[in-house]
Amino acid sequence: MKRDGFSFALKHVDAATGARRSVFQTPRGAVELPAFMPVGTVGTVKGLTIDAVRATGAQMILGNTYHLALRPGEEIVRDLGGLHRFMGWDGPILTDSGGFQVFSLAQMTKVTEDRATFRSHIDGSLVELSPERAVAIQEALGSDVAMVLDHVVGLPNTFEVLADAVARTTRWAERSLRVAKRADQVLFGIVQGGLFPELRVESARQLVELDFPCYAVGGLSVGESPAEMYAMLDVTVPALPADRPRYLMGVGTPRDLLEAIRRGIDLFDCVMPTRNGRNALAFTDEGTRRMRNLKYACDAAPLEENCPCPACRHSRGYIRHLFMAGEMLGPILLSAHNLTYYQRLVAGARAAIEADRFGSFYQERLSGWQGKEQAAEG
Repeated sequence: MKRDGFSFALKHVDAATGARRSVFQTPRGAVELPAFMPVGTVGTVKGLTIDAVRATGAQMILGNTYHLALRPGEEIVRDLGGLHRFMGWDGPILTDSGGFQVFSLAQMTKVTEDRATFRSHIDGSLVELSPERAVAIQEALGSDVAMVLDHVVGLPNTFEVLADAVARTTRWAERSLRVAKRADQVLFGIVQGGLFPELRVESARQLVELDFPCYAVGGLSVGESPAEMYAMLDVTVPALPADRPRYLMGVGTPRDLLEAIRRGIDLFDCVMPTRNGRNALAFTDEGTRRMRNLKYACDAAPLEENCPCPACRHSRGYIRHLFMAGEMLGPILLSAHNLTYYQRLVAGARAAIEADRFGSFYQERLSGWQGKEQAAEG
């Protein structure tokens, strides 16, 4: 780490797996790893007050450069005191660079060596995003962790297309490092390479040569199978420095988190807990529960025993009633429950790693999830 107030300490590696127990220190507090970041794309975690987000056990949250630059604009956020004050969160914040959104949301995207040019998904206006511009936006937002602009392409794809994206991502990463000025913000490099092991390793090698303080694995969960994603982690993680945080972007299901943790990943984000919560799907140790199902109409049990979230103060029958009646409280409660579940899951993983029993913890969770309602839509 070469920025003020930042450090990374690897405390313990599980005896039988690659799972790591570590601490990422930031100027706004320590993040106990492995950790999951709720997604607050436009300065809010959908449906929840910031106090409700804190109550889930979240330590760090994510905002997005693309969305905040389009609306309300990074200058407004800066003039209102920065993203922390803007949304009322006093802990660490990571901002994504917008590379994935340019790939997934923008209309008529054109990527050149200099920048990505695209039409806003909001109003169709022409927008340009270069590596330098992505850094400038994130410095104006004032996040603790900023991401370089990377070139994301869909999967499956050809070796030539992905090799070109890897090379451009490295060149853009170098440009990002050159212009980064804030001493109170660290920059993550992002490994690309699709489903080609040799490209993943080469991307990691090139970024490590640039000596980033932290590294992310990007370009996954974009159309490949879980098994393909895990295989890419098997080759990518060993190519990353052991003394830096490792972040898997945009992933995923509870099983995805445990599979990645046992391969040595430290940090995660995903919209899945809140998106599924809004659609009446709850995550539990016994699998997912689709709360519109008739079988819950007269069910007096809580969603999950021993869960401290506000949803679990009510019966399953009541939660179902809220969704069937179209009451906004249903999505709010299930979003809070799912985020709490993810935080309980990573907290359990941290404790299991410390006790050298992560393998047992992983098997216990898997056996609980298997054979249940596992399809998590969205």
